[in-house]
Amino acid sequence: MKEHGTQHGRPGVLLVNLGTPDAPQTPEVRRYLRQFLSDPRVLDINPIGRAALLNLIILPLRPRKSAEAYREVWTEEGSPLLVHGKALAAGVQERLPEAEVVLAMRYGNPSIESGLKELAARGCDEVVMMPLFPQYASSSTGSAVEEVYRQAGRLWNTPFIRVVPPFYDAPQFIEAFAAVARPVLEELDADHVLFSYHGVPERHVTKSDDTGGHCLKTPDCCQSICAANRQCYSAHCYATTRAVVEALGLEEGTYSTAFQSRLGRTPWLTPYTDKVVPELAKAGAKRVAVFCPSFVADCLETIEEIGIRAREDFEEAGGERLVLIPSLNTHTAWVDGATELIRAALPAPANGATAS
Repeated sequence: MKEHGTQHGRPGVLLVNLGTPDAPQTPEVRRYLRQFLSDPRVLDINPIGRAALLNLIILPLRPRKSAEAYREVWTEEGSPLLVHGKALAAGVQERLPEAEVVLAMRYGNPSIESGLKELAARGCDEVVMMPLFPQYASSSTGSAVEEVYRQAGRLWNTPFIRVVPPFYDAPQFIEAFAAVARPVLEELDADHVLFSYHGVPERHVTKSDDTGGHCLKTPDCCQSICAANRQCYSAHCYATTRAVVEALGLEEGTYSTAFQSRLGRTPWLTPYTDKVVPELAKAGAKRVAVFCPSFVADCLETIEEIGIRAREDFEEAGGERLVLIPSLNTHTAWVDGATELIRAALPAPANGATAS
């Protein structure tokens, strides 16, 4: 029988995470922060104000302090985020021999531009992009998707792109985090479990609400996903907490949700992790375990901000042990789960269909 139909190359997979400096030194960190904070989806203020804030306040002061923090977590292989990202890509590639798998970063290296060009060089006409952000936020997923489209549009032969949607409550993601956490919780015998997510300004959340009348309007606005908050970062975070709590069988009153890593003076999502941690100790909590489920790989925000600084704050406030539950990294359950999420988005022939 004569084969017919459109001919395509092998499908490509582009795993995209946020990014990391090339080295834990002030010049490299300054260059990374300049690219990151110049993004209008991250600092969503008028361009003149953004340039003034960046060049007069942030870049003269923050890079040196941030470089010191990066040196606390840097490994012989390099940045933990990059090391784990490369390992995840290798694991997915092993499980998806029918596709070409490449890692890219929204900011820094390897860039999205280089990733798309690499896939093109490997003959990939169709690309599945997986933003490695479980919960949707315009400043993370939105920015990464926009950049992939922008860079794809610069190629003469534009690839055909599919995007893996947010997986904040996907069983593959939830079960992987539960698998990572179970031995830690068993050893620690925690009397409280804190879910600490990366924060965003409150205005980012309200801007995601198309109705303008739901997000942050009532105390229970994140109790369930509805049409108004379907793209709300805060609602996604609380949905992740609920799903992990159910998977682990945590009892009501033994866990809470907070938000870390805020920047500037405008209101960010509350409660703030750096306020909650000492308050837990002062309220009598002795052993606290901390999830960071907005990260699929350990990085500066997990290892240094929680594993070092939050632990010190907890102990200074009278607590005994604060333990960071590792991120998913390359746990087998996560590599399998990520592969499953990607496979579902692959074009039909790569999912096992045959031409006729």
